[in-house]
Amino acid sequence: PVVDTLRLTAEEAAGLLARGELSARELRNAYLDAIGERNGELHCFLRTVEDAEGDGVPIALKDVISTKGVETTAGSKILAGYVPVFDATVASRVKAAGLSLLGKTNTDEFAMGSSTENSAYGPSRNPWNPTRVPGGSGGGSAAAVTAGLAPWALGSDTGGSIKQPSALCGNVGLRPTYGSVSRYGVVAFASSLDQIGPVAKTVRDVALLYSIIAGSDPCDSTTAELPDAPRLPEGDSLAGVRIGVPTELNEAEGIEPGVREAVSRALSLAEELGAELDECSLPRSVRYGLPCYYLIAPAEASSNLARYDGVRYGPRSEGASYQELVDRTRDEGFGDEPKRRIMLGTYALSAGYYEAFYGQAQKVRTLIIQEHREALERFDVLACPTSPTVAFPIGERAADPLAMYASDLLTIPSCLAGLPGLSIPCGL
Repeated sequence: PVVDTLRLTAEEAAGLLARGELSARELRNAYLDAIGERNGELHCFLRTVEDAEGDGVPIALKDVISTKGVETTAGSKILAGYVPVFDATVASRVKAAGLSLLGKTNTDEFAMGSSTENSAYGPSRNPWNPTRVPGGSGGGSAAAVTAGLAPWALGSDTGGSIKQPSALCGNVGLRPTYGSVSRYGVVAFASSLDQIGPVAKTVRDVALLYSIIAGSDPCDSTTAELPDAPRLPEGDSLAGVRIGVPTELNEAEGIEPGVREAVSRALSLAEELGAELDECSLPRSVRYGLPCYYLIAPAEASSNLARYDGVRYGPRSEGASYQELVDRTRDEGFGDEPKRRIMLGTYALSAGYYEAFYGQAQKVRTLIIQEHREALERFDVLACPTSPTVAFPIGERAADPLAMYASDLLTIPSCLAGLPGLSIPCGL
């Protein structure tokens, strides 16, 4: 049977399997064939798995998720050749649900970036226009789903790494509430922010995948018991849904006119479907979100990445002394962006500066949490563009870190507040 992987949703694929119209092997082979055809151009996958167990819908995992027996590099040379001896909790949950692993998708190194250009193994490309970025850091997962190389995938989101690539590739991406999905076995970037979540073609697919991975985990003390399983949406009515439209997040500097128009049309459609719309304000979130995030995340990264010393895992450079071995390993193993963030974070945590930088950023974070809490007493959801711009050309922002960081201006505030965020397509 011919399988149109480009248009097939995960829910439809599950239906084909349930009705016996397709075997799990035939479905998996269709995706492996699609990967064989287009991955050379798009570079979504860093490696594929030819034979994986599972009688369900196949899945792709971002290369920060540990997979037993399958190389996991987090897009970095410092982890080249590292093969975990265990599965991350999310990997074992998708396996237990019968989902077979197609492969590991490309990512900015240690999930640090907004374009997947920081991968040590080369950039991924946007399936709609391969001269443009697919977003980051989870550009490999988002591009794979859009190009029909995987029916669904898991990404990780620290400051927008699921939501922003979904916006730039035109699919649905969910960053779940912090603590609702286990981080055990996920290569750490910033522990108070990292969260694993689903990427798929439809909201229903995302809800299905979320229900598989969510829930508390004894291996991760930051997870919580969830009150109830997610319900799949029924019908088109939005009657009774209160949507808050934060002025600052919708009128921020740098939002392209086309993006503004598409979001405005989507909000009008939501109103036609019965939702109640009203303006609200998150003044601190936009003004201080970016600087607050770029103190907290690098500080935690500096602490987390200290374990990469060439002694325990990954490649090791030679040195006359232990110190020289570590210095050389890190210099050769880490790319520019992790080095930039490690230095920034180490400085923010250093004696005499801790209170002025990291301590102050944590106080600002508390204000951002309070601001969102107050808005969500009035509204069920807050709506704004995911990305200020559409996909930009590969190389355009590579030499300008601040322009690259600004890509996450609108996704960062909710991440700092520990809130869920769903990116849905609203224009081409």
